[in-house]
Amino acid sequence: MTKPSERIENIVASVTTNQRIDLNAVSANVPGVEYNPEHFPGLVYRLSKPRATALIFSTGKMVCTGAKSEKEVHNAVKKIIKNLNDRNIVITGTPEITIQNIVASANLYAEVNLEKAAFLLENVMYEPEQFPGLIYRMDPPKVVILIFSSGKMVCTGAKHEDEVKVSVEKVYQRLKDLGVLYEE
Repeated sequence: MTKPSERIENIVASVTTNQRIDLNAVSANVPGVEYNPEHFPGLVYRLSKPRATALIFSTGKMVCTGAKSEKEVHNAVKKIIKNLNDRNIVITGTPEITIQNIVASANLYAEVNLEKAAFLLENVMYEPEQFPGLIYRMDPPKVVILIFSSGKMVCTGAKHEDEVKVSVEKVYQRLKDLGVLYEE
């Protein structure tokens, strides 16, 4: 019997610098950024290490996406702030970083009888003619898990990395207890 596994695919975080940022100055001084205010009010700042993208707004707020860990989010924001400071776009103070959503994939290594699971689980939605997965709203942790008959899952809504692991283990145990898992 293989234990379930999970992998973080994307973290979305909001960042507040508590100061305004001159996006024209950023665009003029930082190579590789994209800024087209006629089409979108934010500046797009892509990093390759860590692999993440930040949308920076003139209000001083940012949205960081693409990181695969909370540590990567913090490293990406630090790197962006350092790059801005190095180019005389001074960001004073410490940015406030808030994780908004963690999306993870998971594998139960067992097939799931979704019909039976939909009947026995609470807080679920299952309409196979609309969507092939069962939508399970868990609380706690407050996440939404898409469960597929293959045993593959998508977990969304977590605010901390540990919530992903807890929710996957909790779903696995619940499905096992209900007798809807068929070990491979």
